[in-house]
Amino acid sequence: MTQTSFQKILRAIQKDGTTSLHVLSDFDRTLTKPYVNGKKVPSLISVLRDHNYLTPDYTAKARALFEKYHPIEMDMQIEPEEKKKSMHEWWMRHFELLIASGLTRDNIRQAMSARHARLRDGAHEFFDLLRNNGIPLIIMSSSGLGVESIQFFLEAEHEMDDNVSVISNQYEWNDSGKAIGIKQPIIHGLNKDETLIQNFPDIFKRIEQRTNIILLGNSPSDLGMASGFAHTHLFSIGFLNAQDGNSGFDMELDSQATLTKVTRLLSSLIK
Repeated sequence: MTQTSFQKILRAIQKDGTTSLHVLSDFDRTLTKPYVNGKKVPSLISVLRDHNYLTPDYTAKARALFEKYHPIEMDMQIEPEEKKKSMHEWWMRHFELLIASGLTRDNIRQAMSARHARLRDGAHEFFDLLRNNGIPLIIMSSSGLGVESIQFFLEAEHEMDDNVSVISNQYEWNDSGKAIGIKQPIIHGLNKDETLIQNFPDIFKRIEQRTNIILLGNSPSDLGMASGFAHTHLFSIGFLNAQDGNSGFDMELDSQATLTKVTRLLSSLIK
């Protein structure tokens, strides 16, 4: 995108005002840091996998699934539709394993309280700006630990406010808080273009008239999060590694950047 086009979209969003705006964001390594103290931060699901929260055989079985399917996810020679099929299979088999291994809401809360994930620097100012100006934040995540994991995390950070909604995988729970099933649709890292916000009516109602979007992600597949939503103006910001090349995002930031530039940009759009 040229600088002129960049400015044109932002001016249009500014002109329409905050009542026409919402923010749509990935979670892992977008709102959270990819590295802490030089070490890659584990995904939410790998925290559960690697720290013995479930039955003794869970970790070995989960690792076996990772070793089978992760190379498929990373193989650039495999056609996208074939990858999507394999990713759906991986997620479903892992959900079945989690349920068979006795996953409970308390397990998810314990995994989140281990505090492996960290919000990006500048995140609290980012959340404050959205909350104070009534701008909805829709978080769309393929997390294997689902909606509850992100909600627990944000509650611990005092950022799970009324303007924040989470779209992610959803477990079915029995009265004692044990997982007994998984709801459709299944969201994985490669099908966000098929995960339509309209399929979540309570969330869709909040943004139906807010047709301008600031989109945040860390992978080209995150650009699909706005698919199916009749947006007027869309401006995308990607937290990317140097090797990601031409990512398709309108603005590219370093993978370890703070959220400060995003907050400044949003501030400039508020009249």
